[in-house]
Amino acid sequence: MQPDLPVPGTAEQWLKRARGNLLRAKAEKPEGSYFEDFCFDAQQAAEKAIKAIFIHFGIEFRYVHDLGELIISLESNGIDVPDSVRVSAELTYYAVETRYPGVFEPVTKDEYEQAVNIAETVLNWAEGIIYE
Repeated sequence: MQPDLPVPGTAEQWLKRARGNLLRAKAEKPEGSYFEDFCFDAQQAAEKAIKAIFIHFGIEFRYVHDLGELIISLESNGIDVPDSVRVSAELTYYAVETRYPGVFEPVTKDEYEQAVNIAETVLNWAEGIIYE
């Protein structure tokens, strides 16, 4: 995070926003919708949960969607990140590439379900740290 930018909100507020993204990712899918859009919400849930950890510990972070970068930064600041959370780095793909029409394979139902499961794992991990 840049030093001249204030941290927007508390860790608990970030977790609430993450929970909202996860609920949207898990919501009933209207006809004609794309799994890609719901995977974006799953990615956002994981990203906001990870950033809540930064805020909780008072660690500065960059405003990026790259979950791998954020995880490495947490670890370099002494935060133990379990493998079940580290795997969330693969959700970064849904933050940019699949949000727009383009040259990519459509997201399958299995990939979508995996994204939601990963995001839920990340959010539960963050809530366990922040609400303990």
